[in-house]
Amino acid sequence: MTAFRKPQPAQPPGPIRVLIADDDPIVRELLTRVFRRKPNFALVGEAADGAEAVKLTAILKPDVLLLDLLMPHLPGMDTLRALTSTTDSVRIILFCAYIGKRQIVEALQLGARGILLKKSVHSLEPCIQAVVDGNYWVEDREVGSVAEIVGELVRTGAAELKPERAYNLTGRELQIISLVTLGEGNRAIGNTLSISEETVKRHLANIFNKVGMSTRVELAMFAVERRLVSL
Repeated sequence: MTAFRKPQPAQPPGPIRVLIADDDPIVRELLTRVFRRKPNFALVGEAADGAEAVKLTAILKPDVLLLDLLMPHLPGMDTLRALTSTTDSVRIILFCAYIGKRQIVEALQLGARGILLKKSVHSLEPCIQAVVDGNYWVEDREVGSVAEIVGELVRTGAAELKPERAYNLTGRELQIISLVTLGEGNRAIGNTLSISEETVKRHLANIFNKVGMSTRVELAMFAVERRLVSL
């Protein structure tokens, strides 16, 4: 079951150990120069592709991984998936030229702590500090919770739809979709709505059939994009 991961405890005193993963040597050199000027950071390594990023993360055990989305051998999302399935210790920040709403939600579902655009490299230090402190960073500012992020994505999305009419969804089904989008599991959803876990599963099966989705990640991204949730 995929769910949003909880923030890790705050970083202990000492330099923040950073690993860079980007196939562009110019970007790596730029970041290297930035970190050399900041004594509160320690650059521990560089990876030129996703497979190397996974390998070096296991060996070097950095506090933070700056991960590009578009890399050879193992793309950013696949790298993110591989890393978050094997370790909870590294905070991963997607450092990319562009990212869409669906990818933001997917990245958060997979365990990313931050999303930083390359044009906002001036925000690199506060972004890293935010995720090390246990918060999130999305594009240009610190965010305290996934619920806040998803809520903003919904409010700035496309023109408002009438989801119960467009997809024939019931009020209960919309409640469940909202909780799934926040990363809640079936048991937690049942506890929140005072229904059994089996009832939640039946509702989800009906929801998947109505909207044409097959996984929770797809449903969460679809809900944000189509404004099926109101947070």
